[in-house]
Amino acid sequence: MRRTNFKGVIIFLGLTVCYVLGEADLGLDTTKPKILDGKNVPNNPTRHAVKSIQSEDGDIIDCIDIYKQPSLDHPSLKNHIIQKSGSCPKGTIPVVRRRTHNDDELLSNSRKKSPLTVHQRNHSKAILLTEGYNYAGVKADIKVWNPHVESDDEYSTSRISLRSGPWYDFESVEAGWAVNPGVYGDRQTRLFTYWTVDASKKTGCFDLTCPGFVQTSHEIALGAAIYPISVFRGLPYQITLFIFKDPNTNNLWVQYGERTNIGYWPPKLFKTLTYGAECAEWGGDVYSSKLEQVPHTETQMGNGNFPDYIDGNSGYMKRMRILDISLNLKFPEWVGTYADEYWCYQSQYVSDYVVDPEFYFGGPGRNDMCP
Repeated sequence: MRRTNFKGVIIFLGLTVCYVLGEADLGLDTTKPKILDGKNVPNNPTRHAVKSIQSEDGDIIDCIDIYKQPSLDHPSLKNHIIQKSGSCPKGTIPVVRRRTHNDDELLSNSRKKSPLTVHQRNHSKAILLTEGYNYAGVKADIKVWNPHVESDDEYSTSRISLRSGPWYDFESVEAGWAVNPGVYGDRQTRLFTYWTVDASKKTGCFDLTCPGFVQTSHEIALGAAIYPISVFRGLPYQITLFIFKDPNTNNLWVQYGERTNIGYWPPKLFKTLTYGAECAEWGGDVYSSKLEQVPHTETQMGNGNFPDYIDGNSGYMKRMRILDISLNLKFPEWVGTYADEYWCYQSQYVSDYVVDPEFYFGGPGRNDMCP
């Protein structure tokens, strides 16, 4: 069987670069990813795979025709012309498949709604936000951790977000990292995107698990595991993400690592967000049915510690920027912090004694003050 390397992402001390790699490049197992004929992958439900790449961490990455990706099944995107930017062969995109908890069956292109499609009372946020203007983009360096997630139907994210509308019926897009066993089938830290047009009541999902987000990159796979992961007193690994509106098409793009455009949300998905966001957010979000009650969930935010701006031993965001309606990338004129459950997850904004303002957030969930 022919073997090859898959173009992936290495994170170096806050810098993200695309690089052709195998596990050996990371000092891990020296066995390189195996190339499988997409038609011969066991229990493969992906009909349009040109080829499939199997990695040692259990991921199978299907390279599917760019015009046959599940996002284009959305009624609003019929006959949609893809705004292209281009490992998988050109003309295809990488789609990560997950293994289930109980056996070797493969999850692929699930159409089921993610745990985000519930009432917002099941979310606990610790965020920095700005509002009052029209925002065309949001950007940040996000420190990468692997927080504990207590139950399979819970998750923890660190993300940037653009949002418009009232709390009970808002439109939003998000990008960041997540530990989400309900969607990905494991507890690895993974790159994600998310969108909704009705506060997650009936619409929206992660990555490509429902029609909506249009992927254009053949290099970066949504849902791919991120490594290395930060450890206390170790190297502070982080990823750089940027959500921005194309002024010519109104597509809302997600950019990874300063240069790689992963894909976009077409404007036809939204009613108000297409014309600019009312709010930009940076920070963490925990989903659980055990919030604001006793016992509280032990699912962590960040790395499970409360904000720590001295040692950086918590979730943080740096180089935070908004893109204003005149397409100026800058730090916002006004920001404020917010936490749904202060004794469980906290937020801290630091602007003194630093060249560029920083935001720290996180918490352990259940503790002596949050029983």
